[in-house]
Amino acid sequence: SRRLQAAGHKLKQVFLSGIQSVYRPTRGFFMGILHAEHRAATDVYALMFLTDVVDFVIIVFGFWAFGKHSAAADIASTLSEDQVPEAFLVMLLIQFSTMIIDRALYLRKAVLGKLIFQVILVFGIHFWMFFILPAVTERKFNQNFVAQLWYFVKCIYFGLSAYQIRCAYPTRILGNFLTKKYNHLNLFLFQGFRMVPFLVELRAVMDWVWTDTTLSLSDWMCVEDIYANIFIIKCSRETEKSLFTMSVQQQSIQPFTQVEYDQLTGKFGDNAVAMQFITLYSYEDIVTAMIEGSSGSVWRISPPSRQEVIKELLGSPVDLTLRLAWTFQRDLGKGGTVEHTFDKHSIDLEPGNPVRADLASLLVGNRTRPVLIPNMLPNYIRAPNGAEAKPVTQLYKGNEDGYLNITLSLKNDGSLNGSANQEWWDIAIAGCASSSCGVLPIVIFNDKVSPPSLGFLAGYGIMGLYVSVVLVIGKFVRGFFSEISHSIMFEELPCVDRILKLCTDIFLVRETGELELEEELYSKLIFLYRSPETMIKWTRDMRS
Repeated sequence: SRRLQAAGHKLKQVFLSGIQSVYRPTRGFFMGILHAEHRAATDVYALMFLTDVVDFVIIVFGFWAFGKHSAAADIASTLSEDQVPEAFLVMLLIQFSTMIIDRALYLRKAVLGKLIFQVILVFGIHFWMFFILPAVTERKFNQNFVAQLWYFVKCIYFGLSAYQIRCAYPTRILGNFLTKKYNHLNLFLFQGFRMVPFLVELRAVMDWVWTDTTLSLSDWMCVEDIYANIFIIKCSRETEKSLFTMSVQQQSIQPFTQVEYDQLTGKFGDNAVAMQFITLYSYEDIVTAMIEGSSGSVWRISPPSRQEVIKELLGSPVDLTLRLAWTFQRDLGKGGTVEHTFDKHSIDLEPGNPVRADLASLLVGNRTRPVLIPNMLPNYIRAPNGAEAKPVTQLYKGNEDGYLNITLSLKNDGSLNGSANQEWWDIAIAGCASSSCGVLPIVIFNDKVSPPSLGFLAGYGIMGLYVSVVLVIGKFVRGFFSEISHSIMFEELPCVDRILKLCTDIFLVRETGELELEEELYSKLIFLYRSPETMIKWTRDMRS
């Protein structure tokens, strides 16, 4: 009996040591994963969700690969005939359930639960894919391409999940990952996400169930709806800032500043007609073209032609025309349909006009002082999308009588090394300071044009746009814009940054466990939407 007791004791020691040799490394492995000393929390849930969606699509459109004797077929016709493989339904249910469980673990930040779920999935899916599914479909795994594709995407999911477990969940989960940036892509994806039936509601209910909060389900849905609408408005405001962005390629074209815009409105503050035109533009739409007053080319004229011009100025009984023309070029790569826009301003010099005699003296050489030409230069010009860039008549009292006076002079460099004189014309603003006489400042109001993506509509003008949009899909669009007056105070918000920050603060205090503060901020948000006066103050432009 002593020998048996000794043998039993020895066998027990061997058994316990064997268990310890397996348990300790396993425990150390999992403890090292769950309680690593140096790790940076990360968030790859969006990528994991994307792989789950891809797997879901593969199951839906490759359902025929999960039947016993099924071949490639159309899913609509198969569903209408009630001929769906059982393995397809099981995989669809498993895929949907894992997505819900993964979301719950993410919201609870349960790393241990995620680790257990990962182990169960790894063993369960491999057992299903390599043993059960081949037995059900009577098709080996290496002969089932759809199953191989689904397994490949699932392996990517396993890698992302392992990385998430290793780095742990982030301590703060704020809002939807699609709302992190305010651009066309995020807005398009977010709108697509909201269009999927029941997806928004299901996500909101899951978030409410697995998140500690003092809000009821209806209050939670209210905050989510407000946040979604504010995000859409924010994207729209950011788009308005960048759809009409212009690039200055020459130093002679200077963008208007807010200070210059305020000075312009102050100058015409008592003119209602002028202010009506100016307020159609923001300071980003206006530039100042600093045109060099000296001619860029030498004036080449033969002596007989010069004498003929002098004779016409002094003795001709008909009017002589003095014409100023300008041309603007628009970058069609940024929108618009007309590249070059131009116009001109002409004045007639009748016989006996002193300007004619002064110009003749300038050409003869008897005069060195510049010749004054009144009402010649329009310094406010509109650059439309069309072909004519006309002066802004609303900004001039008396129309052309309000144009600037200019001085015209003929410069020469004298004789150099016995060569003939080189002459060129020089224009300056009459009465200008000596430091600024070298340039002609012209303020240009640039009309907003359609981006190139809408060029196919803009090319047909207003009538083409009306026929193609209003008459064709007018009834469809009307459904979205019916009773729009009821939503003006909630959608026409100039600056939503403060409201967006308030929503983000609600998410933040909820994550930190400050549930009483969450309730106070929610009450503040509801009061904001109930008080139009407060809403106006909160949504004013921060620059004002």
